[in-house]
Amino acid sequence: MPAEGNLFADPPEHLPEELFTTLLDAPGARVERIVSQGHASPDGFWYDQELAEWVVLLKGAARLRFEDRVLDLRPGDFVHIPARQKHRVDWTTPDEATVWLAVHVR
Repeated sequence: MPAEGNLFADPPEHLPEELFTTLLDAPGARVERIVSQGHASPDGFWYDQELAEWVVLLKGAARLRFEDRVLDLRPGDFVHIPARQKHRVDWTTPDEATVWLAVHVR
């Protein structure tokens, strides 16, 4: 877990899988940087997490799908995802890194 850094530093040029980096793991929350590039959830896969998650898109673009709606995200857009709310990533920018900041609340 890094003690300091830059959210936009060192994204790999080619990402075979999304890159998850834990920036802070405290008793009440975990903060992650997620870097995607053309990634999407596998067909039929839905996240169904035990923890609530607050996500802000910092760079790039993405599309999140929920059971009842689709949300297109651009830099600065954020969303609160309650615990157990099924969701998936439909699309992320294929030609540049998409950088997310996710806060998981315990």
